[in-house]
Amino acid sequence: MAVNQTNESARQADGARGFAYAFVAYILWGFLPFYMKAVAHVSPFEVIAHRVVWSVPIAAAVLVILGRTAEIRAALTTPRMLAMACLTASIISINWGVYIWAIGSGRALDAALGYFINPLFSIFLGAALLREKLSRFQIAAIVLASLAVALLTWHAGSLPWVSVALTVSWGFYAFFRKTLPIGPTQGFLLEVLLMTPPALAYIVYLMSTGQAHFLAGTPVDTWLLIASGVVTATPLILYGNGAKLLKLSTIGIMQYIAPSIIFIIAVFIFKEPFDTVRLAAFMMIWAALLVYTVPGLVRSRAAS
Repeated sequence: MAVNQTNESARQADGARGFAYAFVAYILWGFLPFYMKAVAHVSPFEVIAHRVVWSVPIAAAVLVILGRTAEIRAALTTPRMLAMACLTASIISINWGVYIWAIGSGRALDAALGYFINPLFSIFLGAALLREKLSRFQIAAIVLASLAVALLTWHAGSLPWVSVALTVSWGFYAFFRKTLPIGPTQGFLLEVLLMTPPALAYIVYLMSTGQAHFLAGTPVDTWLLIASGVVTATPLILYGNGAKLLKLSTIGIMQYIAPSIIFIIAVFIFKEPFDTVRLAAFMMIWAALLVYTVPGLVRSRAAS
């Protein structure tokens, strides 16, 4: 009896710790648009390069402190793992670039929409690529999300490419990232290590041609670019460690925290246009997320 109580207490402690990690990560991601607005005058490519370079020491320090560097050494000598990490690194760099450009160009609402749709796109990928069977609720949710995108396309006369690009890039990144058989922090460090040579080369090129903001612009620009490592690595590391300690159903609910904060910031602080058509599209997405999420929560509660 005492052993069972001890195990239950340990699980509850892990769950609380995991919730705290993931919650802080999503809050940081939610407020990331403020940082992106601050560097909006810097080229997205330069910001990406600095995100890569300054993330390396942070992720490496975490692994050294935890004593978990063996997986990185093994990965660097495994061609198949290096190839897959190159693919995921390329995809996440595209995601970063679109997101940075979107916030700086006054398209934060499109970014929020993309990350709201992302869970539904992940379900679609599972069905399309892994032949996973969809429930009628999941099908209904995907149809609603598709109708929302169609409505925005009809209204604007073109595809909401920022939302679609963020959804597709993050969906495929998460899909392929699962094939890397190493921990989340190790995988992140491997990706940024692979991106470091071209990132450093690009930074040197900008500095040599007088186009760099780092050390050549204002001191604020330099410190903001150095801080890009913190704003990139910290939430990713927190999320990765939190997700390991939480149920999928809990993560499923928490993933809406960041786009909800981005939505509020875009409408009430950045004052981006939010007409009735956009409202209708977002309401369709929110309805789709309810249709997708609620049945899973009911099943999870019934099983516990």
